[in-house]
Formats: sequence, structure tokens, C-alpha cells
Amino acid sequence: MPSMRDAVVVGAGPNGLTAAVELARRGFSVELFEALDTVGGGARTEELTLPGFRHDPCSAVHPLGVGSPAFSAMPLDRYGLEWLHPELPLAHPFPDGTAGVLSRSEAETAVSFGPRDAGRYRRLVAPFLGRWHTLVPDFFKVPWDGLPRDPVTLSRFGLLGLQPVDWLTRRFHDDRARALMFGLAAHAIAAPTSPATGGIALVFALAAHEVGWPLPRGGSQAISDALAAYLRDLGGEVHTGVEVRRLDELPPARAYVFDTSPTALARIAGLGDAYRRFRYGASVFKIDYALDGPVPWTSADARRAGTVHIGPSSREITAALHAAVEGERPHTPFLITAQPTLVDPGRAPEGKHVFWAYGHVPRGWSGDATEVIERQIERFAPGFRDLVLARATAGPPELAARNANYVGGDIACGAFSGLQALLRPKLARVPYATAHPAVYLCSSATWPGPGVHGMSGHNAAKAVWRRLRERG
Repeated sequence: MPSMRDAVVVGAGPNGLTAAVELARRGFSVELFEALDTVGGGARTEELTLPGFRHDPCSAVHPLGVGSPAFSAMPLDRYGLEWLHPELPLAHPFPDGTAGVLSRSEAETAVSFGPRDAGRYRRLVAPFLGRWHTLVPDFFKVPWDGLPRDPVTLSRFGLLGLQPVDWLTRRFHDDRARALMFGLAAHAIAAPTSPATGGIALVFALAAHEVGWPLPRGGSQAISDALAAYLRDLGGEVHTGVEVRRLDELPPARAYVFDTSPTALARIAGLGDAYRRFRYGASVFKIDYALDGPVPWTSADARRAGTVHIGPSSREITAALHAAVEGERPHTPFLITAQPTLVDPGRAPEGKHVFWAYGHVPRGWSGDATEVIERQIERFAPGFRDLVLARATAGPPELAARNANYVGGDIACGAFSGLQALLRPKLARVPYATAHPAVYLCSSATWPGPGVHGMSGHNAAKAVWRRLRERG
């Protein structure tokens, strides 16, 4: 009979890997199981188009990764993780050839907001600059789990961050400032009228100034591989190519931690309809490109930015997000794009580039958004299509097939709207615990939500080790 483990983790995405590492670091015996043949979840790198072109099927740029309290506490650089910073974290081009930018410099960013809004932006972010390493641990932990490190700053941030982004941006005179902030909030895949979208925009803006928006050398797989290597060195066991269908298929353990969707956890652990009220959100249509040269942006700032947002007005961004959330096919999508080979040329053959873009679509949508996405890119980069050597497209069905956590293609693993924006996956003193005393959830469906930062895994591991120590 196999020996009893302290913890078994199911799912080797960034949160499952982080939970496993956190438990192993504290002396617990850990075994991890992943259904696919490689670890990574939403942080993978593959040749999706042509030989020699290395693409990230999901996440590519990681401001919350480099700024994560969980990752910062680990020696991941010893395991090959190297962050590469583009000259500009973000550019948001406009039809006149100019762009709003997020720069490492708060002053340069403010200037790009326009003369009437530069001072307003500086006053908005000034209370939080230089406080990332105290603010973010408070923001990323369960709000009622202990006292905050800096309650005054956190309260000040909360008063702004709980607002919908369309409220937060009413302080600005010009739409270019509003459009840039709406674009930041759109990473949550929620309408600008949704609560806490102002907080999403603020976190991403502050990250640009405090820690940057870097990419891992070699692609997002480098994050997952570093976590897995560290886990093995701590004595943890990693099994890939093992799909878990029932709890009794796993080795005996004192705790089971799932980096899965809530519905998958309920099915595997026999929890019935425990998450019947959990809602999944809109999806995206993603295209990975192999290009014959760099994207020919009209804006000079866009040509030096690691991430480029395409949405010329707050009205257009709002319409695109509302269409996706309300189930309408995309006409003029808001786009989030990334240019990895600007800082990591080794991810493509010499002189070639990889490029990554997605627009929002309804959950489960089975259409093809290639034409509308490329039409948007051509508005700001004429001649783009002439550079395309190959493309790999993935709509909601393909995204769900690649990653079981993306139910209906929802890459956020749960809608970021209403109370669910803050109470993920449901209201509970310990949101990672379940009705089964030995079973826990650690995926992006739990607080603090989507992004490659490992904090859902870190917080879930904390709940597990507290329980295990209580039991001796």
C-alpha cells in the first residue's frame, strides 16, 4: 500500500505548481499530477505555426508575475527564469499616429495622457508609488485573513479600486486618457461598468512604474519549468500525462489541492452542485503569428512596446466588451497584442518575429474572428498582412480543448463581474476550502483571480498547511 502523502496537487498550472512548492518548502511531502504531457497550464510555450517560431498559447507578458509576492520569495532565477523588459511596457496607439503609453517613468506616462490630464494621472498614482511591495501582498491575500501591512494605503487604494473603471476615469478631460485606462481594465474581460475594474486598471498601471511588464526569456514555459524544477529539488514528485477523473484514483493524502475549474473539482471530488452559482465569463479569439518582420505600427511608441492595445476610443472599447459579455459576435474588437521578439529575438529565426493578439468574443462562440482582428491591426499597422508567414488561430472551443480550466473558452476561469469579482469562487471564510475537509481549490477561480502570479496557489497552500498543523 502506498505511503500517505501530506498533500497531492492536481493540475500543474502556475497556481498548482506554486501551491506544491509552498507546501514542499515547509517540509510537507507533495506529489503533483498533470493531465497533459508538460507542466504549465496557462503558462506554456510551443511551436504553433512554423519550426523555430516559439509562441505562448495563452499568457505572454507578466507584470503580475515579476511583481508577485509568491514568486519573489522563490529562487526561480536559479532555475533559468530571466525577465526581459521592453523599452516601453505598453503603448496604446490612436488614429493620429500618437500613442498613450505606460512607461517605467510615471512622468513620461503622464505626458502621454495629454496636457489636460497629465497632472490628474500623476495625482491618481502618486499615493501608491514606491509602495508596491507592501500594497500588493495586502491586495492579493484574502481581505479578512489577518491585518494589512499598510492599512492606510490599502484603504486609499480600495476607495478607488472598487469603482468601475468608467467611474474612475471621470476625472480625466480627454478620451485618450480614458481609452488607455479602459484598455488596462479590459484584461479582466469585463464591461467597464463592472465593480473593481478600476482596481484592475490601477494595478496594471502601478506595475508598469514599479516592476515593469516583462516577458520571460524563451517564453512563458520558463516560469512553469522553473517552478517544477524547484519543486523537484524540494523533494516533490511531478507526474505528467495522468488525467484524474475521481478522487479515489489519487494516492492517499492528508490534503488534496486542485488547480482546476470549480466544476471539474466538484465532479472529481463528488461535491455535487457545490459551485452551481459560479459563473463563467466571456472568452477570446486568439491568433499567434509568424511574421517576416516587425509589426509596421504607424506609432513610433508602438514599435518599441512589449504590449500594444488597440482600441481608439473608450466608446469603442466599451462596445466591444459589452458585445462579448452579452453574447454578440465581434464586429470591431478591442485587441490586446504582444511582441515577444522585440526583446527575445531567439524565439524566431533570424530577422523573423512572433506576434500574439486576441479580441474578446462570447463564451463558447464557434465563429472565426480572424478577419475582424486583422482589420483592426491594419488600422494602426498598414501592411501587416503582407508580413504574415503563418498563423495559428484559437477560438473558445480550441482554448477549452487546450486547457480544461478554460470552460467555454473563459481564460479568466470565472466571470469578473458583480460580487464574483471579489468573492471568488463564493463567499466563505476560507474560499480555498470545500465541503470535503481534505479537498481545496487553488485555481484562478479563487481570489485574487486570473494572471500568472501564483497567489491563488500560495493562499490555498497557506490554508492547507494551517489545517495540517492543526491536525498535528
